[in-house]
Amino acid sequence: MPTPFASPSAGSSAPSSGTAASSATEKFIASAEAHSAHNYHPLPIVVASAEGAWMTDVEGRRYLDMLAGYSALNFGHGNRRLIEAAKAQLDRVTLTSRAFHHDRFAEFCTRLAELCGKEMVLPMNTGAEAVETAVKTARKWGYRVKGVPDGRAKIVVAAENFHGRTTTIVSFSTDEEARADFGPYTPGFEIVPYGDLAALRAAVTNETVAVLLEPIQGEAGVLVPPAGYLAGVRELTRERGVLFMADEIQSGLGRTGRTFACEHEGVVPDVYLLGKALGGGVVPVSAVVADADVLGVFKPGEHGSTFGGNPLACAVGLEVVDMLSTGEFQQRATELGDHLHAELSLLTGAGKVTEVRGRGLWAGVDIAPSHGTGREVSEKLMERGVLVKDTHGATIRIAPPLVISKEDLDWGLDQLRAVLS
Repeated sequence: MPTPFASPSAGSSAPSSGTAASSATEKFIASAEAHSAHNYHPLPIVVASAEGAWMTDVEGRRYLDMLAGYSALNFGHGNRRLIEAAKAQLDRVTLTSRAFHHDRFAEFCTRLAELCGKEMVLPMNTGAEAVETAVKTARKWGYRVKGVPDGRAKIVVAAENFHGRTTTIVSFSTDEEARADFGPYTPGFEIVPYGDLAALRAAVTNETVAVLLEPIQGEAGVLVPPAGYLAGVRELTRERGVLFMADEIQSGLGRTGRTFACEHEGVVPDVYLLGKALGGGVVPVSAVVADADVLGVFKPGEHGSTFGGNPLACAVGLEVVDMLSTGEFQQRATELGDHLHAELSLLTGAGKVTEVRGRGLWAGVDIAPSHGTGREVSEKLMERGVLVKDTHGATIRIAPPLVISKEDLDWGLDQLRAVLS
């Protein structure tokens, strides 16, 4: 097990004796391995509590969280505003189903629509549900508004995408690990290279109802598209009468230094897909946000969710919207993100990493082969008290909570330098 460690603001860490502590961790992990499906390969740490940018394991050891739940924890662990909003709502009512109105629903939808500059909100729970809802929205819009013949609607997506893990979504994935053995696959999708406007233009036909893209591809390694790409997508979709649907589930809500990653190119899509940080790391909250001429295609009974838009979710989501409305978190992500990328670029110059990509407090770091795989580097960082996650073999993703202090961020980067030394 790792030796004790501390950061400038971490306070004291666990006792140096590792025997009892090791057995506690091993006991939890062995039980999980025995009684849960092995659909994840987590790092060997068992978290017991967390606050801000720090997590504490069952041994009392503290770790700097540099992943933030894949951006679900943009506002940090245990954010007091969000916890208090949740606690207050827990004492009132948590679920009504959409069979009835409740007193938090209208305000949440109104305020979220305003944040997005749109007219309507369709709330769901998980990011995958938001994507499924967007697919249904685009198809129904295509048949009812655009006039595409029934059953012929096509949606264009990008290679290396990650939009979720339902059977429909993996049908248009190019990741064989996520896709293999889950067929037969859902038809109706055309896949083009990410960032290639010419390929996108060639794929759009009279039967195309939407283009669905991540403004930055997170799971693929935090891939930022070429300058002008998103603006070109916006121009093409408007020209051809096709919906531009931006999956901002991971990139949105402050992560890149703007409310939405699309804003970096001055682009406003027809449809926003939101999730992760919308629930503040407290409850799962997702939403599809668009104008009435798009979401207005739904009639009662055509789509729904028992928990979607529940009172607890709306209370937390409304607090998230209020926090984002100040611009404080976007500004923080911009300033700390500039610092993060400046520091990471030095590693590239030193030959320790081959490439760094990203925006704001979000980076994909390709580790030089001589320094190990992404998993190996993640494990070594864990031993030094920093938690990240690998993807695609050589890449580690860095995405700390937006509330992280510069001092703690620098300490975490120091640990990365030490691992790569």
